[in-house]
Amino acid sequence: MRVAVVQVEYGDGEPVRDRIERVAAQVRALAGHDLVVLPELWAPEGFSYRLWADRAETLDGPTAIAMSAAARDAGVVLHAGSIIERAPDGADRGAQGRGLWNTSLVFGPDGALLGTYRKVHRFGFGEGEPKLLEAGEDVVVLDVPQSATGGDAVRLGLATCYDLRFPELFRRLLDADAQVVVMPAAWPAARVGHWTLLSRARAIEDQVFVVACNTAGTHSGHAMGGASQVVGPSGEVLAEAGDGAQVLSVELDVAGLAGVRGRFPVLADRRL
Repeated sequence: MRVAVVQVEYGDGEPVRDRIERVAAQVRALAGHDLVVLPELWAPEGFSYRLWADRAETLDGPTAIAMSAAARDAGVVLHAGSIIERAPDGADRGAQGRGLWNTSLVFGPDGALLGTYRKVHRFGFGEGEPKLLEAGEDVVVLDVPQSATGGDAVRLGLATCYDLRFPELFRRLLDADAQVVVMPAAWPAARVGHWTLLSRARAIEDQVFVVACNTAGTHSGHAMGGASQVVGPSGEVLAEAGDGAQVLSVELDVAGLAGVRGRFPVLADRRL
């Protein structure tokens, strides 16, 4: 499986519409990959809490429309990072009645929406996401095609940023037969060491590929950490970005995953 990780760099001065057009052009330039991955909340800005309500959109809003078209034009599966999802009029608004979620979108090579994932663990210690957004409730694993390189469909598990600190979610993804876990993020530079270490830990303990796509730049006073990386099921870093805008392109031997697990069958010894 040929994967491209797009570490998007942005600041407060760039209009959202311009950023959507810029990122869509980047996706189109990555034709020939099976999977392209974008960061968390790259359009509405990850730490711009006060702007989220104004920048929220439904699942058929402007970001989704642009990313669907880009996926179709490039012929790739596109994990389009996440948006602030707004519930349509008359729809369920969640347990706390807020009607807003941090929602990842995955599009197929034909532009169809293959699936969504509402972030389960909300970051902010009572502020930010916990104060403004509903929590997701579902563990999501999707079967996605390898249109560019051929081969069997791949089981793609979805997680987002702060989810990385909760290994029980990754066990649930493993038990749903995930082979590759994709994790967009807006992880700050102040704790980027945790980001790289925990991404490797999740890959090692669950013997999965982890595709971790972070944000670069500075917005709302927060310097972002970059350091996007792709980690193999034995913890080997297959590709790693610096702290600026960058695209990683890497081949994943998903067909060889069963062999890795067979040679070191630690998962067979689980008891709890």
